[in-house]
Amino acid sequence: MYRIFLVEDDRGIADAIAAQTALWDMETVCARDFRSVMTEFAACDPQLVLLDISLPFYDGYHWCREIRNVSRVPVIFISSAADNMNIIMAMNMGADDFIAKPFDQSVLMAKINALLRRTYDFGTSTSVLEHRGALLNTGDGSLSYNGEKIELTKNEYRILLGLMQSKGKTVSREKLMELLWESDEFVDDNTLTVNIGRLRKKLDAAGLHDFITTKHGVGYLIQ
Repeated sequence: MYRIFLVEDDRGIADAIAAQTALWDMETVCARDFRSVMTEFAACDPQLVLLDISLPFYDGYHWCREIRNVSRVPVIFISSAADNMNIIMAMNMGADDFIAKPFDQSVLMAKINALLRRTYDFGTSTSVLEHRGALLNTGDGSLSYNGEKIELTKNEYRILLGLMQSKGKTVSREKLMELLWESDEFVDDNTLTVNIGRLRKKLDAAGLHDFITTKHGVGYLIQ
């Protein structure tokens, strides 16, 4: 079942789209907090995003740009502001299509299905993990926070992935070293300590203070 993330503040339109997509065996998750769209995006992990332009707090262009910083998920704008300038702006921000309001539901579904086929018949989806506003893209191994990308080494990415996949649970040093053994480097206990230290410095420099917690004698966790 495909999951669609809908960012639309008109509840009537949102409910109508959710009902229509359900008929096509798709699940539509509607944004609730328009100040924390990226947090909800990561939690939803959608295969497609429907995005209005006029929204509370930040407009759709802002959120499209934020999504494109971490994901290649297909994005369709749906808006009554369908003049050429807004359409061009949407495409320049990384949108894949633009549908003008009011729209016919059958046209919307045709465009959604066509874009899903083009995207996923020839590729795989990319997951994004989120914690405290930090977004880890498991497709390209990148970490983003406040719209900025934080460069990670392969080992740093593997450590952070292991911790974020087990969010709220302590991950043992042995388990983290197993993850690092997937690289071509020799890994021992000291190698893990060095990598954890470097990762923490990068996170602190980005403003993510105390992102990783040490459980002495046990391992590490994020919570």
